[in-house]
Amino acid sequence: MAPNEVVAPVDDKRTVVVCGLGMVALSFVEKLLKYDKNNQFRVEIFCEEPQVAYNRVGLTQYFSHREEEQMLMQPVSWYSENNVIVRTNEKATKIDTTTKCVTSASGISVPYDTCILATGSYAFVPPIPGWDKPGVFVYRTIKDLTDIISYSKKSKRGAVIGGGLLGLEAAKALMDLGLDVTIIEMAPVLMARQLDTVGGKMLQNEIEKLGIKCILGIPPKEITTDEEGKVSGIRFENETIPLDMVIVAAGIRPRDELAKASGISTHQRGGIFVDDYLRTSDHNVYAIGEVALYGGMIYGLVVPGYDMAEVVASNLATNSDEKRFLGGDLSSKLKLLGVHVASFGDYFAKEDAAMPLVYNDPFGSVYKKLLFSKDGKYLIGGIMVGDTDDYAKLHALMKSKKILTTPPGELILGVKSGQAPGADELPDEAQICSCNNVSKGQIREAIKNEECHSIGQIKSCTKAGTGCGGCLPAVTEIFQVEMKALGHVVTNALCPHFSLTRAELFQVVKIKKLTTFKDIVEKVGKKGTHGCEICKPAVASILASLWNDHILNHANLQDTNDRYLANIQRGGLYSIVPRVPGGEITPEKLVVLGQVAKKYGLYTKITGGQRIDLFGAKKQDLPAIWEELVIAGFESGHAYGKALRTVKSW
Repeated sequence: MAPNEVVAPVDDKRTVVVCGLGMVALSFVEKLLKYDKNNQFRVEIFCEEPQVAYNRVGLTQYFSHREEEQMLMQPVSWYSENNVIVRTNEKATKIDTTTKCVTSASGISVPYDTCILATGSYAFVPPIPGWDKPGVFVYRTIKDLTDIISYSKKSKRGAVIGGGLLGLEAAKALMDLGLDVTIIEMAPVLMARQLDTVGGKMLQNEIEKLGIKCILGIPPKEITTDEEGKVSGIRFENETIPLDMVIVAAGIRPRDELAKASGISTHQRGGIFVDDYLRTSDHNVYAIGEVALYGGMIYGLVVPGYDMAEVVASNLATNSDEKRFLGGDLSSKLKLLGVHVASFGDYFAKEDAAMPLVYNDPFGSVYKKLLFSKDGKYLIGGIMVGDTDDYAKLHALMKSKKILTTPPGELILGVKSGQAPGADELPDEAQICSCNNVSKGQIREAIKNEECHSIGQIKSCTKAGTGCGGCLPAVTEIFQVEMKALGHVVTNALCPHFSLTRAELFQVVKIKKLTTFKDIVEKVGKKGTHGCEICKPAVASILASLWNDHILNHANLQDTNDRYLANIQRGGLYSIVPRVPGGEITPEKLVVLGQVAKKYGLYTKITGGQRIDLFGAKKQDLPAIWEELVIAGFESGHAYGKALRTVKSW
């Protein structure tokens, strides 16, 4: 297509031009197609990246499989199948609101009836001297991740500037790449926007157990470089720490330059002004996602962006102002560096408006703070670290604004049986997928009315489980209960990648004498899959049980710590964590611990968590250390170590 060419419509459909193709933009397009019953819209998209919309919430997953296609929210073919025109590597640079035409950097112009600004945000880089030197990266796009992976191959020490959600994700990425990691946060607490001081401190303690160093409340003065101009460290007021690479994850800023260039009203500090209908100063142009400034606030989470997309798509399709955006829900439930964290409602409510109830277990690494109305009748919000099993129930209770039927104390301590409520027991308004704000009712509706009769169809229809994936067990439970209620035969398949139950898979692996995850997938499972958080550890346990393999032979099926049955420490050494049930131990086992610690030069510490920590192990010694401990009858304190219980001999 020649530069400065105007693409004229060929029919009388209303043209919607979308500027940007991130998760929120795609959500808008999906919803518009869903609501467009009369086929009245044509959708054209300017996408500045080479890839169509991909999962930014799960960016860290890219480090495990490194396949761009697996990151896509919809396959490339989906766009053509739905007659959506996408121009990749084309950045929209000007909107002529008088002639109603969008022009790209290469000169392509597309007339519109409605324009959607979904340009998102860019990574904010504090003005620290040295920020532009080789070895400094941001954590935003697939290209950023590719560059980080490449540079890490010649690096041993890395730092992340920023201790928020994105910063902790980046820290996990560096740790998975095998680097010694330091998190630098200018606030005195990690995740300061989601956690209070106590919750942030507990999260910090858990992260430091992984060997990650945290420097909080001290701003960096300079990113230092070596004689080649590459990163060599970070200088603070009183010290300099040596480093090989730095990732900056210090927040975001809205990408509103397109609006500014087009005469659309923006805030001087960033963001496009929008009203309750997400309209900008020009009522034929809307803004959604991280670029939209609503009520003086930029929403940096994807869920409010999805809510914005819903409002605009529904109102356009019905040609009405029926729906309004009145603010987004900032609740979130995440697993960061192996630690479960959640916050919901008004979790920073002031003392004059709320009464806090706190449960703090430093031995079990669990912290819960629930905020109630002064009279104890209503749940207002909460913070959870270490144990988030009750999140769905509490979040639904908070959103319902109903008077509590149980004393507040029972909510903070959880269900007396010690079991969280099953997903089938939750109300329809309960949020199941926090990444995409999908409720139980929406999943049930998809099964009944959209005829979604597989987990894959549910994920495609509702987006539940397409973010971090942590909600898939609950989604599966709801699916099975609902399918049974509709009279369908429900299989107890292990996960979407295997049609067999765990017991059936065990027997097949045994009979066919399969010895690797790859063999099992090719012979029994869905070919081409890389597995998930359900089937990978199950297969690891099956292989260890059947063939008495050394447990570390299947390390690639687990997270970093579980791969080695050890916690990574600073300096590249590890701590071994033998389990001591009930804190009771025999003299013979004590002798073995002493002999092992002496033989491998380990520092020994008895903790309050029914275990003993042995610090200072070298990576190459881990198999031999565990072999001696298992022979003596020890199990690992890690979840993966449960497989050791079925190993009869080594």
